[in-house]
Amino acid sequence: MPTEIDVGLPLIDHHCHGVVPTDLDLAGFEALMSESYRPAPEGCSQFDKPLGLVVRRWCAPVLDLEPFCSGAAYVERRRALGADEVNRRLLGASGLESLLVDTGHRSDSIATPEMMAELAGRPAHEVVRIEAVAEEVARSGVSAGDFPAAFADELAHRARAAVGLKTIVAYRSTFDIDQTPPSKKDIAKGADRWFKASKRAGKFHLDDVDIIRHGLWAGGELCRDLKLPLQIHVGFGDPDIYMHACDPTHFTDYLRAMEAWQVPCTLLHNYPFQREAAWLAEIFQNVYYDVGVILNFAGPMAADILGEALEMGPFYKQLYSSDAFGLAELYYLGQLQFRRALKQQLDGWIAGDMCTVAEADRIVAMIASANTRRIYRLDEA
Repeated sequence: MPTEIDVGLPLIDHHCHGVVPTDLDLAGFEALMSESYRPAPEGCSQFDKPLGLVVRRWCAPVLDLEPFCSGAAYVERRRALGADEVNRRLLGASGLESLLVDTGHRSDSIATPEMMAELAGRPAHEVVRIEAVAEEVARSGVSAGDFPAAFADELAHRARAAVGLKTIVAYRSTFDIDQTPPSKKDIAKGADRWFKASKRAGKFHLDDVDIIRHGLWAGGELCRDLKLPLQIHVGFGDPDIYMHACDPTHFTDYLRAMEAWQVPCTLLHNYPFQREAAWLAEIFQNVYYDVGVILNFAGPMAADILGEALEMGPFYKQLYSSDAFGLAELYYLGQLQFRRALKQQLDGWIAGDMCTVAEADRIVAMIASANTRRIYRLDEA
């Protein structure tokens, strides 16, 4: 009988972004280590927090450095190797089976899914962000009156080649909104209102609640018809978020409607609402969840957060993601932190006679890849 559980299985990263394909200086690297729009205070460094600690501990050896080298020495070595070599080393060492790449954020400055597949040596599939498509259509020169039809057509076109859709409604309006479908009149008024405000501001940034609602329901219908999952950002993120209103329990009515349509909804990140996400996964047939990039930001405390996510959630509802953006380090650390934290928790269950090694291996296999492969229908993709 084996004495250790197998956490070395290939992972499917069901929510991630492209890496920056060019070299980064110290300031640029530190900016991608933070969710803030501002740098660290003068005389301070982003390397002096839990994420910085695990970068220096675990990523440094992959780049031929001693563990816990200084942040400046780490970035200097990174530049000496070159972005392409660094990205290939860290992605190649991540033990991934495939990547599901959200292309809706800063897509002009990061690698495409095709580039990510080449760098990682693994298949990469696109997840289409609903709000980003709406903004692209609005910038194309279409009129406010023609926007609803043009948006519906473009979203449907993009969805056909994707493995899922994603919404960032939590960023744009919080979850505390009317979750019923908007009427055609609501949509027309919303488009007119949004276009006028955007022209005054000089840019299209979707924040009109009625157009956001329209995107939610248009996306939901496509997911129902094409049998795609819908990713939903929850909790942890940059300063745009009003955290108290990003508790996913505020979104219960929409989740219930998607359950009636048999649309799998994957709640992303979830911190500090990992327990709420687990509860929603317990009560709704269609809700899945992960803990994402918070395992990187939590550094040595990652196992505590993953333990809370494991408290009551069905094993067949939990997924793996890194939510890595920009830095290949976040891919490498995401999988490492996940494997170490999951092993720590399951070892405790085994030691307490609450689980066997064989049962632990089954749990790992479900979360590592089987659940994601099933709901995203990756064997068909």
